[in-house]
Amino acid sequence: MPGRHLSLIWASEPALHAPAKYRRACSYEAFIPEPLAELPPALDAGSAGVLSEAEEAIRSLNASAWPALAPLARLLLRTESIASSKIEGMQLGVRELARAEARMESGGKPSPNAREILANIAAMELAIDEAVSADRFGVEHILAIHTRLMATSPTAHNAGRLRTQQNWIGGNDYNPCGADFVPPPPDQVPWLLDDLCAAINDDLLPPIMQAALVHAQFETIHPFDDGNGRTGRALIHVVLRRRGIAPAYVPPISVVLANARDRYIEGLTGFRGERVAAWVEQFAAAAAVSARLATAYLRAVGALTESWRERLRATGAPPRAGATAWAIIDILPAHPMITAPVATAVTGRTKAVVYDAIQELVAAGVLVPLSESRRNQAWEAVGLLDLLESLEAGTLPPTA
Repeated sequence: MPGRHLSLIWASEPALHAPAKYRRACSYEAFIPEPLAELPPALDAGSAGVLSEAEEAIRSLNASAWPALAPLARLLLRTESIASSKIEGMQLGVRELARAEARMESGGKPSPNAREILANIAAMELAIDEAVSADRFGVEHILAIHTRLMATSPTAHNAGRLRTQQNWIGGNDYNPCGADFVPPPPDQVPWLLDDLCAAINDDLLPPIMQAALVHAQFETIHPFDDGNGRTGRALIHVVLRRRGIAPAYVPPISVVLANARDRYIEGLTGFRGERVAAWVEQFAAAAAVSARLATAYLRAVGALTESWRERLRATGAPPRAGATAWAIIDILPAHPMITAPVATAVTGRTKAVVYDAIQELVAAGVLVPLSESRRNQAWEAVGLLDLLESLEAGTLPPTA
């Protein structure tokens, strides 16, 4: 990758509470990448074909989108956010996270880990809604995504703030000398982000190549003290949405990246060397796989939803057309564990009517109560979390 190394000296820190060798001055090299306009690689016919296949797979995923399937869009967004957090070592099972979300919706307090992952979902929603709709995408949008992402993290005081100190990847905890990679010094970050945003606003490159380069360049800049990976993966979807190839459904690329994490890191490392084209092809292949995976799960969830309707029709006295029970079934893909307040807010029905509808769905075997207590109650949509667990694992649904 075009760029230059800047040789710098890390000052000695005699008062540092660390072994003597880490208190001494030492030299290191920070990497300053070239502007993105100079990065697009020439691809051979095979690599260009992979890009074309990825774009077609994402367009195909979005081809059948219509407003009635909006809950499925949130399901994919949720899965993408969970996987992006998983890459950063934040492990929480699908069921545990769904319980935590239901607990929070009822006024309870989820675990710190769950709160961070739920914040990642909120940051992705911000990236795809507010940032994408802007006429010009700017650094302020990156800061807004990071602010939302880090709002509940232990380092929330740094949310939405560009770093003012040198950071590094690998090596030791005390200085960047001997680190695996040292991003640009903090005084280089503003112009590099301006250049990155200019690239996001451009439309000269194929969308998949643009997303691959923007993501890898952002990770190279590493502009924040924490949360760079998750913010950078949100930018992938900003690019794909702004370019119009993913208007409704987010392909859960992080699911594929998370299940081959070492290769993902190697790809980003290669991008910082001389393997820009290889990274673009690797990214495109992951995008294609994720889009096809998402398509299979949309079909599976659609079939599951229809099975819920069949169960409700099979009851002795099925509700009339347009009744609240049918409306709740429609929104369940976005809320695998649902609470009465959420069902009330999303369906626009009264609380009393919603509670009656929930009992109808429990009787039909569509919903299962999570506890016997009537206080802060939540219900699980039968079969949906099993599908989500398979999707997060990156495997095809059982019916595919």
